Amino acid sequence: MPTRIIGDTPPRLPAELIARFAAVPVAVVVDLLEGRTQVDPAIRPLRRIAGGPTLLGSAVTACCDPQDYGAVHHAIAVAEAGDVVVIDAGGRRDVAMIGDLLSTAARRKGIVGLVADGAVRDTGILGGWGDFAVFTRHVTARGPASKDGGTVDAPATIGGAPVRPRDLILGDDDGIVVIPREAAEGLIAKAEERAQAEIGWERRLAAGETTLAVFGVPDAVRA
Repeated sequence: MPTRIIGDTPPRLPAELIARFAAVPVAVVVDLLEGRTQVDPAIRPLRRIAGGPTLLGSAVTACCDPQDYGAVHHAIAVAEAGDVVVIDAGGRRDVAMIGDLLSTAARRKGIVGLVADGAVRDTGILGGWGDFAVFTRHVTARGPASKDGGTVDAPATIGGAPVRPRDLILGDDDGIVVIPREAAEGLIAKAEERAQAEIGWERRLAAGETTLAVFGVPDAVRA
């Protein structure tokens, strides 16, 4: 069966709203959403960048059949600048769903990165790009066997977290969280408030206050 592309997808969120999440750590969003859309921490970034998100954009999903990467090709074709290609390969490690050639094509389009619940290869190249973030569960040298299956822009599952087309993907050194598209507008003010509160806590700690005072920890009972 040829690769299918689901045509009825929601519009992308406003760029101004997406940009506001760039100042919000993944940990803040995970806590606010009580971990419901946190991606399995085993899916890690190839490169580490201290400070700020390394990945932020609207999801274009590629749901791959075993050993087939047709959906990845078509997801890159569908994606626009600022998007994130999300590869649902079922966590398989047998073949890489993407390497440097497809990633270079994505990068040239302005796609900001990818998340693979599966494997990637050519990591020496992919891990060296500062403008294209790659998160993956596995790395393997073996390539796929076919390119004519899978589905683009279908609901996917990445590391146990549901991802729908045009949900927001936010990633940093702590991992990835999926921000449901319909929740983003109501979440951003709370996330910004929490991020600012953490800055205030850091200042109080730097001034010499104890963690007990800063975090309002109840008194302990001496035994």
